[in-house]
Amino acid sequence: MNSWDDVDAYIGGLFVGADEALEAALQSSDEAGLPAIAVSAPLGKFLMLLARSLGARTILEIGTLGGYSTIWLARGLPADGRLVSLELEQHHADVARANLQRAGVSDRVEIVVGPALETLHRVEGPFDLIFIDADKDNYPGYFEHSLRLSRPGTVIVADNVVRDGEVINEANADPRIRGVRRFNEMVAAERRVSATAIQTVGTKGYDGFALILVS
Repeated sequence: MNSWDDVDAYIGGLFVGADEALEAALQSSDEAGLPAIAVSAPLGKFLMLLARSLGARTILEIGTLGGYSTIWLARGLPADGRLVSLELEQHHADVARANLQRAGVSDRVEIVVGPALETLHRVEGPFDLIFIDADKDNYPGYFEHSLRLSRPGTVIVADNVVRDGEVINEANADPRIRGVRRFNEMVAAERRVSATAIQTVGTKGYDGFALILVS
């Protein structure tokens, strides 16, 4: 049986192909000592296609890292679109800015540095698409802010909501697991949205993402 990594490589080879800017973003992030937790290429392209299918003109990203997913999201915008990406670490933001410049999308991206639960208060919406991929223990707060920065029709995508299946383990005291569990419960109870979660496997292991439509 083929491994998850092999199938992801097969999918990436077919539907993404060689991409110097994206490959350089991953390489520079690795050389700069950033954790290897960027989204997979198939998920990155999913985000780009989602942005295009929505006709998104404004995107909010919570969690920049080295800018890999940011590049994908920015490619889903029109030339005059706007992407605001929030990043805790200045070093990560510096790496991301260089990667965005190399990819030719820096003109439509603003990176805001600082704790997202603080910087979100200064962000002006609404946004057409919101991507949450940051520290999992703060997902509940990110969801609350995302709702505030949404409009009817906004789509929110939150990555890593399955956590190797540990999301169903009520006894797990890991704050990341507890944060994701609380986030999922909040989404399910929120009457202003309709949502689902999809389990995924691949180079990032066993996880999943939530897809949320604001009504």
